[in-house]
Amino acid sequence: MEYNHIILFKGKNIRRTLYEKEWYFSVVDVCGVLTDSPDAGAYWRKLKQRLKEEGSKVVTFCHGLKLEAEDGKMRETDCASTEGIFRIVQSIPSPKAEPFKRWLAKVGYERMQEIENPELATKRTRMLYKLKGYPDDWIEKRMRGIAIREELTDEWKNRGAEEKRDYEILTAEISKATFGVTPEEYKNLKGLDKENLRDHMDDFELIFTMLGERSTTEIHRTENSKGVNKLKEDAKIGGDIAGGARKQLEKKLNKSIVSEKNFKDLNEKKRL
Repeated sequence: MEYNHIILFKGKNIRRTLYEKEWYFSVVDVCGVLTDSPDAGAYWRKLKQRLKEEGSKVVTFCHGLKLEAEDGKMRETDCASTEGIFRIVQSIPSPKAEPFKRWLAKVGYERMQEIENPELATKRTRMLYKLKGYPDDWIEKRMRGIAIREELTDEWKNRGAEEKRDYEILTAEISKATFGVTPEEYKNLKGLDKENLRDHMDDFELIFTMLGERSTTEIHRTENSKGVNKLKEDAKIGGDIAGGARKQLEKKLNKSIVSEKNFKDLNEKKRL
């Protein structure tokens, strides 16, 4: 499942990542939310040092995990699980502490529910798309695409792709072969910035994305591919399969499948 790695508390971003099947939250972001400090990093460093000097075991709940920084690069930062964040919050005097703990408990509880019953995560995602105004038939394709994507990234992880950059390279290879553009170029074409590209694809764009990724997954398995270089070769072949099908359809329809339209454009057209 594709999980959002930024969550909001009272309009402020808190980065999180899945680690050992549990949400881990950025301690610096939590400090920033609770204290409104102009330098949350410095606040956490001072608090961390004080806790160590006091012999507190709170800092042992922290792990250095990579999260996306403001410059877009993945940087290691202290993160803690729901339990760890609860303990850290107790050391921060703030009027926001109690509402934050209630919010955190809800977030952590929802994650535990999803681990025990993965269908809940799927239902929540469907509901979010529904509330945003997406039609049911589009949602079905998007959900299927999410499942296919997860299946592919699991193969990459098991076959030698490690860094986020590896995933980006492999994804770009499929996209270039399928649509003739990289995901970044595609986003520019649609006038997007930080939005999820696939949330702004129409039916055919989603279908050919799925075809390219599902083909790539099957090629990996058939050839028992190992290592990023071989995975990249497979990705191009999988994308070529989808790209060939796209070109045939474009020839028949006499129009391009690669579209500049985004979800906003499609919604406006629907209201007219």
